[in-house]
Amino acid sequence: MNDSVIQVRDFRKIYGDVVAVDGISFEVKRGEIFGLLGPNGAGKTSTLESLEGLRIPDGGSLQVMGVDPAHQSRKLRNLIGVQLQTSALPDSITVEEAMKFFCAYHGVAPRYDLIDRLGLTEKRGAQHHQLSAGQQRRLVLALAIAHNPPVLFLDEPTAGLDVASRVELHNLMRELQAGGTTIVLATHDMAEAAEMADRVAILLRGKFAATGTPLDITATGAGLTKISVRTQGSSLSDSDITFPAVRRHVSKDEYSIYFSTDIGPTVSAIIDHIKSQGDTLIDLRVERPSLEDRFLEITTTGGIR
Repeated sequence: MNDSVIQVRDFRKIYGDVVAVDGISFEVKRGEIFGLLGPNGAGKTSTLESLEGLRIPDGGSLQVMGVDPAHQSRKLRNLIGVQLQTSALPDSITVEEAMKFFCAYHGVAPRYDLIDRLGLTEKRGAQHHQLSAGQQRRLVLALAIAHNPPVLFLDEPTAGLDVASRVELHNLMRELQAGGTTIVLATHDMAEAAEMADRVAILLRGKFAATGTPLDITATGAGLTKISVRTQGSSLSDSDITFPAVRRHVSKDEYSIYFSTDIGPTVSAIIDHIKSQGDTLIDLRVERPSLEDRFLEITTTGGIR
């Protein structure tokens, strides 16, 4: 049985002379968290809004649980929950009124438990314009999941949230996923994507530059390991010093940072050099390539695969 909940085939979206999305195809499976990544203008929001039924595709086909978002909006509305980057709620609507209204629209009882869980208990009577940016985002998230939709679209869900709210949101996402909810996550936060997404796709100029698990994506890059070194003296300050297997070297915040293809020879040579100069090693950190490193590599080189 095909367990794909979202199916996109050769999707195109054009605005005048600008091709925002240029023939992408992908599927999202039931219970999967799928990360949609890319710089501003890459086509992420156009893709999400077309899946949500807010825009009409200019080519290809899209289905959400067998429903065509562009032409079957009535069937779609109870299948999906949507958290947009910006809220269109009236300034004067209160938190409690918004919850009642949205739940009535979907034919379910108000979910005040979500208001409590997302830290809005004391704001139930507050009007929308009186909420902070983070509180507004938490309210929109509560409204998006109040009717227990099987598919959830999140566009930059943690932007503007404090650390505690971010952790609570991630815990909630994991609970929803465990219950079978499929989540499409568009984010600029690479650490969030690496932590939360089962698979990610990087959009660049309307095309997919890379797709796969976060580990798959980082493994297909240049494979450079980051070695950050801080010393008491200035033994590493000479930019002409070379170490084996180092492809690139930068200095930042009192650290000399080396990008190596083979950390063993590189680290040994660095330590030997520090000792030979009578210097003292204060800190040494070795970090495998992150999703953010790979993202920057893809978006700066402009490679499409």
